[in-house]
Amino acid sequence: MLATRKGRREAGVFLIEGDRAIRQIIENRPDEITEIITKEELPPVYSNYPRREVTDSQFRSICLTRTPQGPIAAVRIPEGIYSDRLPKDSSGRVMLLEDIQDPGNVGTLIRTAAAFDYAGVILSEKCADPLSPKCVQATAGSILSLWLRGTSHYLELVKTLQDKGYSLVIATLEGNDKPSFLQGQDNLLLALGNETAGPSLTLMSMANHRIRIAIAREKAESLNVATCGAICIYLSSQK
Repeated sequence: MLATRKGRREAGVFLIEGDRAIRQIIENRPDEITEIITKEELPPVYSNYPRREVTDSQFRSICLTRTPQGPIAAVRIPEGIYSDRLPKDSSGRVMLLEDIQDPGNVGTLIRTAAAFDYAGVILSEKCADPLSPKCVQATAGSILSLWLRGTSHYLELVKTLQDKGYSLVIATLEGNDKPSFLQGQDNLLLALGNETAGPSLTLMSMANHRIRIAIAREKAESLNVATCGAICIYLSSQK
């Protein structure tokens, strides 16, 4: 039942696998864990949570990876994650992901944004679901470290942030600004587009700035979107 977005909504939880990822949740959002699923004895850090012991075959049937790494935690779905309204406090740098379809890329970008203290991430409806197993695993427990909004009305959220003084900066091969422009930008909405098609024309028309990362095109045609995003996120954290 938890495999689909509808199933997760009905159950109200999603799954996180692995000791390190679960400890990250315990460190930041301990009250969001509803249950620990395990096939073996657990260390004391898990003692405050309800525990369900299962057989090895049962555990493998519900684990998220082919080679399970530690226990599994059932975690409450973040409030408003699939809504089209921003949080009441939407200050701080924000990342926008438009139609990025690989869950590994989405999860890696969420993890990187969290690592450099972004406040939130907006995802278009055609993005990989941030609560899909592969995406959650790629976040390595950072999935609750910032707010998420996945919605078909993402352009309306962009406009709302721009009206609040945010600059929409898009990373694109057609950009004219250097990535160093990102440094010191506090009210920043950093946008990354689809792995193949790039940002949509509509989003491009809304941009305040378009940046381009110069690469040796004769050696590599382009950067992976997660790599491009990581470079931009890092630069934006520099004062």
